[in-house]
Amino acid sequence: QQKLIVGREMSGEPVLLVAAHPTRGVDVGAQAAIWDDIKAARRSGLAVLLISADLDELIGLSDRIEVILRGGLVGEFDPRQVTPQDLGAAMTGGGKQSTGEQSTGEQST
Repeated sequence: QQKLIVGREMSGEPVLLVAAHPTRGVDVGAQAAIWDDIKAARRSGLAVLLISADLDELIGLSDRIEVILRGGLVGEFDPRQVTPQDLGAAMTGGGKQSTGEQSTGEQST
């Protein structure tokens, strides 16, 4: 059913696709098909806002990952450099705030 919804939403030539947990509760085959549809939409120039708790899904489908916690932006990450552990830490209020960030634990003298 979710694959049908994704296909329906992309059929009207939208400029933005908001996909909230697009693969939650689907089998592996449907998940792969939905991921392929989202990747094809991105290649065609469609902007995609992906909301997901599946960290591997976020890393695999995103150009940029932003983490919002308690209503505020707490981190921005490059999916080519971030790990699921980094994202999980940011989502719970700990860890680094962006990929490539300098360590804040060092003090200059």
